[in-house]
This record gives sequence, C-alpha cells and structure tokens, in this order.
Amino acid sequence: MDTANLIESFSEFKEFKNIDRVTMMRILEDVFRSMLKKKYGTDDHIDVIINVDKGDLEIWLNREIVYDGEVEDSNTQISYTDAIKIEPDFEVEEEVSQEIKFDDFGRRNILSLRQNLIGRILELEKDHIYKKYKERVGEIITGEVYQIWKREILILDDEGNELIMPKSEQIPTDYFKKGDSIRAVVLKVDLRNNNPVIILSRTAPEFLERLFELEVPEVFDGLITIRKIVREPGERAKVAVESYDDRIDPVGACVGMKGSRIHGIVRELRNENIDVINWTNNMQLLITRALSPARIVSMEIDNDSGRADVYLKPDQVSLAIGKGGHNIKLASKLVELELDVYREGTEAIDDVDLEEFADEIDHWILDQLKSIGCDSARSVLEIPAEDLVKRTDLEEETIGAIIKILQSEFD
Repeated sequence: MDTANLIESFSEFKEFKNIDRVTMMRILEDVFRSMLKKKYGTDDHIDVIINVDKGDLEIWLNREIVYDGEVEDSNTQISYTDAIKIEPDFEVEEEVSQEIKFDDFGRRNILSLRQNLIGRILELEKDHIYKKYKERVGEIITGEVYQIWKREILILDDEGNELIMPKSEQIPTDYFKKGDSIRAVVLKVDLRNNNPVIILSRTAPEFLERLFELEVPEVFDGLITIRKIVREPGERAKVAVESYDDRIDPVGACVGMKGSRIHGIVRELRNENIDVINWTNNMQLLITRALSPARIVSMEIDNDSGRADVYLKPDQVSLAIGKGGHNIKLASKLVELELDVYREGTEAIDDVDLEEFADEIDHWILDQLKSIGCDSARSVLEIPAEDLVKRTDLEEETIGAIIKILQSEFD
C-alpha cells in the first residue's frame, strides 16, 4: 500500500467515525513516530508532515554533516562526501534533510502501522462513546431496535452505537420487533473488557420523570418540582409534585385538560396507571393522599418503628390495598413508612367481603362461592381446594387462581 492510499483510507475512516482533523493528525503522527523510533532508535532528528485531507505524508531524516571517517551513528550523522552528493554546496556541521520513502519501511512494518492506527482510532472511539453517555445518564434517548434476545435488546442510536436494554429494565408488557423506534433513559455506563456498555431502562423512576419534563412545560421550566416517584412498572405509579407558586395547581398542570398531558405518558408506559398527588411535609396528609382513592377515617403514626396504622371503613379497604396490592405497596414506598390497614373499630383486617373482589373475580364465580355459604375471603380460604372443586362447578385451575387472589389480600 502506498502513502496516498494509506492516508486516504484513514481519511475516510475519520469521516465515518466523526473524528476531528487535528485529533486524526495527532494519532497518525504518534503511530508513525513510534515506528520510526524502532527503526532509528530515536525520532528527535526526524520530521513527520501529514496532510490528512490531501492524503499527503512526508518523512524527513535530518542528519549532521561530519568529516569523512568521523561518522559514529549513521542515523544522525552523514559524511561530508555523501552529503555533497545530495547538494554540492553543503559544508561540515550543516544539516542535511533527506526524504524517507514510505516503501523503505517494508511490508511488515506497513501492516503493523495500519493495525496500530486502527487500534488507536477504535480506542479513541470507545473513549468518545463512554464520555458521551456518561454525561447523558438520566436522559431520554431514542433508538432503533436492532436485535432481540431472550435476556436483552440491542438498540442502535442515531450514530450507530450499540446500546443494551436488559429484560429487567423493560416494562413487562413491552413488545418490540426489529426496526421499531424505542425511547428509554440512560441508566448507567459500564466498562467491560475496556469496552463501554450503555444500559438503558424503561422501568427506572427517572424515565417517568423525564417523560413528565417532555409533556409538562411547567416541570421542564422548574415551576413544578417532582419530589418523588415510585413505580410498579406497567401496573401503577405514584408521582408527588409540588409548586412554589400558589397560582399553579401542580396536579392539574401535570394531568392537563381532560388528561391530555398525562395520556401521552400513560401510552408510552403501556397503560401504566399514574396517580399524581400534591406533596406535603405533613405526614398524615401525605399518607391520606398516597392511599387515594380510599378515604381514611383515622391513623396512628409511629416514627420510631417506621409504621403507620391506617383505619378505614370496610368498603374502603379494597380501594386502599388496590389490585394486586399495588396501591398500598406504592403508598408505603412514597411515604417511607410501613402502612398497616385496619377496619374502623377493629384490630387488623380479619376478613374481607367477597364483593370487594368484584374487580378481580367474575360475578358468576362469586355467586358460585356464595351458593356454598362462603361470603368472605376467610370463609373460602378455610375450605381445602379439593373440597371447593367438589362443592362448586369450578375447575381446579380457577379455584387455584381464586385462592391466590384472596390470599394476597392478607399477605
């Protein structure tokens, strides 16, 4: 490969990888000088002139003219007789500059040079990607799904860089196919075997926070502050917001007219239910808002044990707990207290009426259970599963699912 072709090939590589001209020239000169040091022992007396854009490379060997017979190092000195063959006007102690032809290095050195250049540029590219995404941790990016595996998805950004989204960072109801556009937040940047690995997430609270910034101008401008976000990805989320301007209703601004602002976020999160509540430093009021839509009668907070006893009317218990227990679980995370739900006037919840499970269990199934004298969750759980199958027209799988739902209420 001649000089022009070598430089031209790396000029194209530079354009593809978006490496600036100055950096490219520095890399080329460093690699060439490394090779020259091996050949001549030093590069102090050598000039390397590179023009990446034109594909020019010149290497000049500078040697001092000495009297014949006094040459100690032919790499740095040249005899007077040899010097005047190059230029008759030369004199002793002057300096002679001779151009070194690229082909003089030999094929092996040229191949080694090319490999070193590629290695240096790839290292620079890795460093560029690492720094770029390290600064973007917590930001939303858009990419294209390139490959789908069992445990993770490979995504390409607009520069063709590879990003990874593990299964654990995907919303359970997410479904993607190759070529789909995807939005996620940059969760972290790792180095594995000196290669940057960019991890994306759609389940992190930061993803929901960035979506609010995109959809709600007041959040983006800082007029509304998101104090805390807790999520059960794909199921439910609670977002506590606060405004320092009394003229702004933070909840109303986040939800938008007829839910116009929050609908876009809900769709992005695969219909995840989002509760937006007003933040307050009054713990009792915060717990009341966190357990919405349930209406609380009273509560007792024990900060030392980190627990709070919440008393509700019987018909409000299922609302406080929520489907699958998500409501009370998220409320506990939001207020950072363990919430224990009680019926008004009783100790712990001993039982729950079957009708309170109407949103999870079909009415005809509830009627089957009532027909055998079961009108509460405890009365069903006290009967062995085999007996329930025999006494009702329900299948064994259905009975198993019912028991799981009823038991989760007490768990």
